[in-house]
Amino acid sequence: MYQHTFVGLDVHAASVVGCALIPETGEMVQEKMDSDPAVVLEWIRRFEPPVKAVYESGPTGYVLARYLREADVDCVVAAASKLLRAPGDKVKTDRRDARILTEMLALGQVTEVRVPTRAQEDLRDLSRLRARAAKNLAHARQHVNAVLLRHGIRYPKETKWTQEHRVWLHRQHFESPVLQFTYEADVEQAELLAEHLKRIDHRVAEVARDCEYTPVIEALMCLRGIQVTTGFGLAVEIGDWTRFTGANIGSYLGLVPSEQSSGQARHQGRSRRPAASTPAGCSSRRPGCTGAPTPGPGSGCCGNWKWSARPPGSGPWKATTASIANGKSLMLARNAPSRRTLQSRGNLPAGAGLWLRPCNNPSMGRGNA
Repeated sequence: MYQHTFVGLDVHAASVVGCALIPETGEMVQEKMDSDPAVVLEWIRRFEPPVKAVYESGPTGYVLARYLREADVDCVVAAASKLLRAPGDKVKTDRRDARILTEMLALGQVTEVRVPTRAQEDLRDLSRLRARAAKNLAHARQHVNAVLLRHGIRYPKETKWTQEHRVWLHRQHFESPVLQFTYEADVEQAELLAEHLKRIDHRVAEVARDCEYTPVIEALMCLRGIQVTTGFGLAVEIGDWTRFTGANIGSYLGLVPSEQSSGQARHQGRSRRPAASTPAGCSSRRPGCTGAPTPGPGSGCCGNWKWSARPPGSGPWKATTASIANGKSLMLARNAPSRRTLQSRGNLPAGAGLWLRPCNNPSMGRGNA
């Protein structure tokens, strides 16, 4: 285990503190240097190979790890949420952090984070851009609804943000010029963000048709409720699906409930929600907690789809209702009128319907998403 020279790096935007453990003598060598990958590599090469380096995941990303790997230096990135620290340890400095990383690496206690390639990280940034745009649009629309509600104005219909609702919004006027300006600015912001999200969705569909994750995206879109944006997000965030099992992918998605049990008492709390950008989890890919499944199968990356008859009690609907969130029973979900996604058509028996299926025609090219 001690044939390597172990190097721990505490990486910041402007500086890097390195700590190297020399296996022959057990000596610790520490150095503070500029945050330049070339400078870090030059310092690492002072030690006898083989050298294994580690630094903590953070906002600096994977630039240093990729640079060192290209220079034949084994560099791993440690999951920040998995680093061990004694409860009574109240002193935190860059040198101590680098030393802790070195000791954990030497003992084999580092939980490594998958380091994506540059192309994979670019795709992931696009997916997160789409997630931020959707969140900003939801907030902007909420501001518009809140302004109207505070002044006693309520849209008479249930469905909002349709073409009819937008026309209704532009007909609303207030006596106060200040309030009218605020309201119009909020409506304009919501409309601009809606167009912005539409452009991003179009770009995501274009990229999803021809990228390294295209086969995975198309496979995911065979599941009901998953369309191109969701399939693209799942594919680029998870990346290598073989690194997960059914037992640990829930933790990555933030679906594992917290637990504080001692003795005979057992207390389980809410699911932990790790940030989307941290290696501990991927909250942006977590399924919604509304309790209602999405109304139908994904439209698919391939535009060539056909309708096929579905007999009663078959298809993915039966399996999907078993995993409905919020603790609602299977029977309630199955009997809920609002969750009936298939209607009888023509002379099909009750409970049957039509499902989209791929055309499976090799002579037809891939259509629009």
